[in-house]
Amino acid sequence: MNVRRKKRLALAVALIGGVAAIASLLLYALNSNLNLFYTPTEIVHGKKDTGVMPEVGQRIRVGGMVTIGSMVRDPNSLHVEFAVHDAAGGEIIVTYDDLLPDLFREGQGIVAQGVLIEGGKLEATEVLAKHDENYMPPEVAEAMGQSHEKLDYNEGQKTSY
Repeated sequence: MNVRRKKRLALAVALIGGVAAIASLLLYALNSNLNLFYTPTEIVHGKKDTGVMPEVGQRIRVGGMVTIGSMVRDPNSLHVEFAVHDAAGGEIIVTYDDLLPDLFREGQGIVAQGVLIEGGKLEATEVLAKHDENYMPPEVAEAMGQSHEKLDYNEGQKTSY
């Protein structure tokens, strides 16, 4: 093999190695930033189809209804703790150390994003509440077994833009 071919081969090997290294770093970054959605039942018992349960320390999103009578506030700080349940009977505890949304209340659907610190306890970094009495996030509605229906507008409800 002459010198020219050796240089081309070395360049090709370096190029392939660089592309492989960049691809593996991208996949690692994407994997560590995934926020998978779980229902309280799936956190406690695992997903129905695969049986996969979230690991302690994993960043997840959980959606469900805030259990009535479960909210406990610390009078000296913003710390609040409440339970979230779904239609299948699963329930987890969510802790949050910031201001709750204005529309947050017991008995309504929420989505909380955070880190699972125990098998049934989530330390939330963000809590989202539904914005009116008709809306529910699609993931929560699916988990609760409710169906979304398209709104039917009649002639008297025309909007102007």
